Amino acid sequence: MRVVIAEDEVLLREGLAHVLEEDGVTVLAAVGTAVQLEREVGRHLPDLAITDIRMPPSHTDEGLVSALRIRRSHPEIGVVVLSQHVQRRLATELVNQDSGGVGYLLKQRIADVNTFTSSLRRVAEGGTVLDPEVVSVMVARASRGDGVIGALTARQREVLGLMAEGRSNAAIATQLFLSEKAVVQHTSNIYDALGLPVDADDHRRVLAVVRFLAASAGTARTRP
Repeated sequence: MRVVIAEDEVLLREGLAHVLEEDGVTVLAAVGTAVQLEREVGRHLPDLAITDIRMPPSHTDEGLVSALRIRRSHPEIGVVVLSQHVQRRLATELVNQDSGGVGYLLKQRIADVNTFTSSLRRVAEGGTVLDPEVVSVMVARASRGDGVIGALTARQREVLGLMAEGRSNAAIATQLFLSEKAVVQHTSNIYDALGLPVDADDHRRVLAVVRFLAASAGTARTRP
């Protein structure tokens, strides 16, 4: 896998490059601004672009904006944005693209090298990855109301959370020590409860679930 990295903190940028190279990833360029990221992506056409969300000069969302531009200009290139904190709105905005090949992870995930690089590879191959903590926040907020999320069983909410992270049925089965047939039944019941169309496409599945969670969380917050 060939990647370009954008991170304005020098130590973190060099550390991330080292971690990836140790795991067999080819780091084509490691830069400090979103402008440089787009330039290097255009020059190298990597498999994946990794960027912090908050980049110079304003340190707001330059990294995310560049990631979205890269997806529009080079849909074959996956993008992963890294954040220091949970930012549910930005995660939803990223996933709301029409195709897969996107990921939103917290920087703390870098410490678990195997899981982190596995997530990067899933995105580079066209998958969608959302940080477990982001998904946990979305599920928890959506569960507070009296809607369908709150009515799901504890096991169904576990499966729903893993679906939103971008996990396949096989991966969910392994994580929860269930048979794949049992997971298929759970996902079918969840789709029925949420009124969502069944879709085998990884990104479409994540997109449908995330949109529903975001809408449910918004409803729960505005309820008197």
